[in-house]
Amino acid sequence: MYRFLLTPRWWGINLFVVLAIPFCIFMGSWQLGRFEDRVDGHRQAEEQVASARKEAPRPLDAMLPVTKETSGRQVTARGRYDEQLLVPDRELDGERGTYVLTLLRTDGGKALPVVRGWLPGTPDAADVPAPPAGEVSVTGALQASETPGNNGVSARGGLPRGQTAAISAASLVNLVPYDVYDAYVTLNRGDSGMKAVPATAPGGTGLDLKAFQNLGYTAEWFAFVGFVVFMWFRLLRRELEFARDAQLGLVPDGAAGTNETTGTNGTAAETNGTAETNGTAAETNGTASAGASGGTARSDKAGEDQVAVSKPVQ
Repeated sequence: MYRFLLTPRWWGINLFVVLAIPFCIFMGSWQLGRFEDRVDGHRQAEEQVASARKEAPRPLDAMLPVTKETSGRQVTARGRYDEQLLVPDRELDGERGTYVLTLLRTDGGKALPVVRGWLPGTPDAADVPAPPAGEVSVTGALQASETPGNNGVSARGGLPRGQTAAISAASLVNLVPYDVYDAYVTLNRGDSGMKAVPATAPGGTGLDLKAFQNLGYTAEWFAFVGFVVFMWFRLLRRELEFARDAQLGLVPDGAAGTNETTGTNGTAAETNGTAETNGTAAETNGTASAGASGGTARSDKAGEDQVAVSKPVQ
């Protein structure tokens, strides 16, 4: 009954199953590993940010460009505060508020965005504490420029003058007439009574959208394994049922032409046999009839004479 497994069609099916299952398991394990790496990376980044506050600050230029290793590290810079902007719709301790962002003009001419603190709600620009005058030295955690639309950063436009949706060099360079560092610093202590904004883990780590995509791909690959196994057993069961029905003569019309042809020939043979039997019976009956009429059926002519003799005399 299982001899059909040796046909070329089933060789192809079995080869596909043997190759597909380990491939899907490998891809699912790889995606799961990517998800775990992101979670571990986020945990390490948070630990790095917490431990970096105890380290001695280093000059800003020595820590650029911002990478996963330098993000959250303590840096120091000197300059004069210039343009001040508000960054609305920022959450701190479960409450909506606004970042106060001030650009620090360094000795090199470029401006460093500095988050001086956080205020609740949406304050007016006139109510925001003014930055200190003269040359100042700032110390805080180094952060990479934000990407609008990622990690909760708003991508909306059309904000009032003096506001920006993202702390990004690409956005700020359109608001000020000088170059801006592709990074920013958040002060360890809030300036002028404002709440300090804690440093965040670098992008590309943690339970962000990409991490959940890796988790979703993991589920898909392992679901493919189950689907391949299910389809193999379903095809096997269907083939066995077909073979069983063929043995019992229950195969639908046109499904097994060989069996039907054999059956027809058998019927014809039976019909021919019946015809031969009938012919014998006819011979026998003919002989019996001749005997009953009193004639001898030795030849055709004799049969005719017999018919003539048998006629009654008028």
